[in-house]
Amino acid sequence: MKKSSILLFGVLLLFSCNKEFNKVLKSTDYEYKQEMANKYYDEGKFNKAQQLFMELFPVMKGSDHFEDLYYKYAYCAYYQKNFEEAESLFAGYLGVFPNHPRAEEIAYMQAYSFYRQSPKVELEQTNTQKAIGMMQTFMITYPNSSRLAEAQEVINTCREKLEEKQLKAAQLYYNMGQYQAAGIYYGDLLINYPDSKHGEEYMLMAVKSYYQFAKMSIVTKQEERYQKVVSEYFDFADRYPDSKLLKEAESYKILSENSIKQIRDEQVKTAANS
Repeated sequence: MKKSSILLFGVLLLFSCNKEFNKVLKSTDYEYKQEMANKYYDEGKFNKAQQLFMELFPVMKGSDHFEDLYYKYAYCAYYQKNFEEAESLFAGYLGVFPNHPRAEEIAYMQAYSFYRQSPKVELEQTNTQKAIGMMQTFMITYPNSSRLAEAQEVINTCREKLEEKQLKAAQLYYNMGQYQAAGIYYGDLLINYPDSKHGEEYMLMAVKSYYQFAKMSIVTKQEERYQKVVSEYFDFADRYPDSKLLKEAESYKILSENSIKQIRDEQVKTAANS
């Protein structure tokens, strides 16, 4: 009986709330609609507030209330996790009120909306890249903002995601036996993320990738490609002279040098027998 009573009460309450909202929607009293839109917004009923703000948008345009309406209208989309619409509305707000005291906050939220659209690592990262660009623009535009640390943290998180995506591509090429592509991707990781904490691992994998590529190559191409392994090793040694991984990298250098010597000895022998 208690469960039935609670369910019935919930249904009646929902019916009553919907009846009230429908009454507001049908009203032609715009001041009343605005009052109720603000009430719903303050109560966290963003879907209802958004519907009312949408109706009031053309009516209030140019009035003293328009800025606050636009501000809350944009946040309604954000709080409902419609980040694409929120970004568009934040951008629109800045176009209309570029010098308003809230402009700094909205500029940050526009960039943050791109960040909230950043997908899983495996997917296309256009919005992740846009979030980085927008946050960098925000930091340049508002160099004294209290949100600079937050903006930098977003940038760092986005760059880590892009780095991880590129790393997965490099690992995939290596696992598929596409060693030249793997070497290029591991090398690019160092170019794109020079301060990465995984830099030594990337350099080792570049050495290993180019060694495997040289080993699988036709004889006429091997010497040149083993030389690439040696070159990659010395780059590694210059950059990380105290690396614990250097010994392993050196082993591929030695194997490559031995292979180069063997190739040259064969060439001398062949020339002597001609």
